[in-house]
Amino acid sequence: MDITWPKTIGMPVADLWCPCRRCCFCCYRYAPVLRERCLRPLLDFYLGCDKTFVSNDGPQNGTFRAPEFINVYGESKVCVYTFVAASHQKVFVSFTAFKLRSTPPECVHEYVDVYSEVQQVDTEDLINSPFGGRYCGLIPPRDRTSLYRTVAFSFYTDKNSTDSSLFEGYYMFSNDSSFQLGTPSPISPCSFVVNSNVKKIGTILTPTYPGIYPKGMKCTYLFHGQPNQRVRLEFRDFDLFYGGPHCPFDIVSIYDGSNATSPLIGQYCGQQRNLVVYSTKNYLYVTFDTLHRAANTQNRGFKGMFEFSESFVKLDFIGINDGEHVRGTECDQKVLSKRTSSGFIYSPNYPFPYIPKIVCRYFVYGLEGAQDLERVKLEFQKFNIPKAHVNEQECTDGYLKLYLRGQEAMDLYDKFDYEMCGDEADEKVVTSEGARLAMVFSSGELHGRGFKAKYTFETEYLIPGTAAPNGTCHFTYRSESKKRGDFNSPRHPANYPNGLNCTFLFLATPNEQVTVIFDQFKIKVDVTNISLVQFGVFVCKEDWLEIYNIYKDGTEKIVGRYCGMTAPGPLESNRGAIGLKVLLHTNSEGVSSGFKARYFFDEAKPIFGDCGSNISNADSGKVQSPNFPLKYTAPEKGMPSRTCNWFINVRPNYKILLNFVSFSVEGEPATRGCATAVVRLWPSVDEPPLELCGEKPSESWQLLSESNQFRISFVVADKSGNGTGFAATWTEVLVNSDSCPGFQCENSSYCISNQLRCNNVMNCGSNDVSDEINCAMEPEAMDNVVLSAVLTMCTVLALMLAGACAAGGGRVPAPRSVPAGRRGRRGSRGRRVQPAPAAPPTPPSTPSRAPAAVAPVAQPHAVVRPTRVRRAGRAVRQRGQRVTSAGASSTSSPQLLSATTTTTTTTTSPPPSPRPR
Repeated sequence: MDITWPKTIGMPVADLWCPCRRCCFCCYRYAPVLRERCLRPLLDFYLGCDKTFVSNDGPQNGTFRAPEFINVYGESKVCVYTFVAASHQKVFVSFTAFKLRSTPPECVHEYVDVYSEVQQVDTEDLINSPFGGRYCGLIPPRDRTSLYRTVAFSFYTDKNSTDSSLFEGYYMFSNDSSFQLGTPSPISPCSFVVNSNVKKIGTILTPTYPGIYPKGMKCTYLFHGQPNQRVRLEFRDFDLFYGGPHCPFDIVSIYDGSNATSPLIGQYCGQQRNLVVYSTKNYLYVTFDTLHRAANTQNRGFKGMFEFSESFVKLDFIGINDGEHVRGTECDQKVLSKRTSSGFIYSPNYPFPYIPKIVCRYFVYGLEGAQDLERVKLEFQKFNIPKAHVNEQECTDGYLKLYLRGQEAMDLYDKFDYEMCGDEADEKVVTSEGARLAMVFSSGELHGRGFKAKYTFETEYLIPGTAAPNGTCHFTYRSESKKRGDFNSPRHPANYPNGLNCTFLFLATPNEQVTVIFDQFKIKVDVTNISLVQFGVFVCKEDWLEIYNIYKDGTEKIVGRYCGMTAPGPLESNRGAIGLKVLLHTNSEGVSSGFKARYFFDEAKPIFGDCGSNISNADSGKVQSPNFPLKYTAPEKGMPSRTCNWFINVRPNYKILLNFVSFSVEGEPATRGCATAVVRLWPSVDEPPLELCGEKPSESWQLLSESNQFRISFVVADKSGNGTGFAATWTEVLVNSDSCPGFQCENSSYCISNQLRCNNVMNCGSNDVSDEINCAMEPEAMDNVVLSAVLTMCTVLALMLAGACAAGGGRVPAPRSVPAGRRGRRGSRGRRVQPAPAAPPTPPSTPSRAPAAVAPVAQPHAVVRPTRVRRAGRAVRQRGQRVTSAGASSTSSPQLLSATTTTTTTTTSPPPSPRPR
């Protein structure tokens, strides 16, 4: 006979196929094979494929696999596998092989639906049971444990045939006593009350562990011990759905008491390792909540151990001082600062021997906030943690580890700073490098008395330097200790605190100077009180920084007060000073980032610095920066500043009028100050200097001294070098005098030297040009013309007389003599006119004034000397060493680079005595 096999079933082997084609006897002969390969799949499909495994009627464990049947027309087929445990039992189901012929997550043609929360052994009850998930493809369902007594799953397919290799697994029935922690609570099927008088040690499990835990469930566990007992809970496996750090979905909450209103120890989700919790007293309350949601989860819950014991560490040693027990730990404690407070910390059970095999952590935290920053100083007074071997170098049994850099915040307990054991502490006093200090005490197996240590919270300023022993914000920098370094405001670059006075003292050795350079500067100020009239002087009334020169006799002289963004310029201490003092003052409102600066101790420079001079015996002059009008030169990077000092002195009762002709120095007083280069001016020797930088505005810059002395200082830091510097003129003036021995200025009313008229310099001031008007023909030039005319007339007369003598027989009339009254007469500007000799003509270098009645006649050889040269020479003759240039008669340093002098031409005869000053 011919047999037609379904396409999805393989053809029989040859020895079955060929005989069946020739003889019907083969059907009987091969009946068992045909029954298994053909008839049984057909019967299974039409008669049913559900399977039930019951604990009471069968073995306590076994295997299962997918059904085998033929579905000729591709009809939908569902097979239900049900596993039913006996009373006081649970069933566990696990898939070991899974390869369904559909693709997740759609799972259209073939899939498995799982139910592990079935209450009744009824197929129809699956519709009302919580759905445990649909699976297909190659990823099998996670293990399942029944919430009650039954686990079921349904297999759906519309394929033409199935094979047993589609899925395989095993099941196991077990006693549920491990899930019965104690007395059941009516709250839910997984809520229990555990009493220590019934069970002191046991296991805590989620109700379906190690299978996937159910959704929308709440379990509670109340642990009740005796009054002298504490509860320890250790989770050895913890796997919950993680929805974020605040555990918004599935969560375990542990309370240090008998209910959910007790202090919370912690809330946990995700995966946890080494989670151990201790109660403070004899109660501990645990809740397990899962969210009812549609999303599929694959988490197994938790497994842990609980223990009631009287031998856990007594916490009395923590409350002796201001320590506070860290909830959930056996003996950890934290000590929090109460602002510069102090106290003691002890080992457990001190002064009696401590308990072996315990670990206690100490967290000593100072203030750390916007306005407070402290450090911790720890001083050991008693110490005894025995070593396993007396002569061993390492601590192999008990130890005390110290962490001074906040390692515990990052759980870096292997990165300790000190490890101590023995009869004495290796370090008697230790100080944290911030606001946090942590210790870990492990008692080991040996007994010891432990330790006693005093802690002190000190204000931490984060300032390099030698701090004051009393903890105040006072830091000292000595040349003998360090020649150069950095210093900064408290906590820079963070904001400094309110209500603070910080002192930075820089002490040099004899024949040394200290230089301070500010790299960053921002001091809180509400109003930037800057005025160009004041040349950038700030009026700082809130937070401010002051700098002083300090002297051996204890006196101090202020250099300036600064605030806002206006950084102080580079500064060198004065010669004769023993150093500098920097004072930072902050009020009670508002803060800023403060400053960062550098200091240098170097050999003292000459009084004029690297360049400069002493200027005296002159009525005007000019001062300019080195290389002007080219860029000034900065010192090499990392070197102290370069300084030029000029000292101008005039006659008593006179003052000095300074006017800047050009000014271009790096910086901007209103926005960033003069940190790289600065010009300091002392109009008054008793007042702080004015500081200048930036660009000169269109209006004039001029300044009048308050006495007959004026000091100018130009300081350049190593990060400078982009400015052209400055040029300024100065004039000796008499102010508010009843009489003027020289020239009276019309607008400013200053009295200046007559010799300063018509010199192309506005010596009367920037707004007064009276000394430069009516200068078309200066008197000196007129003298030259008159002298030339006189010489010409004398020559003509001599020629005429010679001719007359020749015509009259050689008689030569006697020359007409100059009246004696005209000799030595001073001109209109106070200069003496020397009488001219008759012959020969006077050389151009010594001109004479001729009678005014003689008409001037120009001669080719007559030379008109430049006005300024004539004036300078005459000034030398009349005043000795007094010149009109800043440097013609001055005492300067060997490196003089700045005071520009005007070369003068004088007579070779000795100058008269100097004019009295």
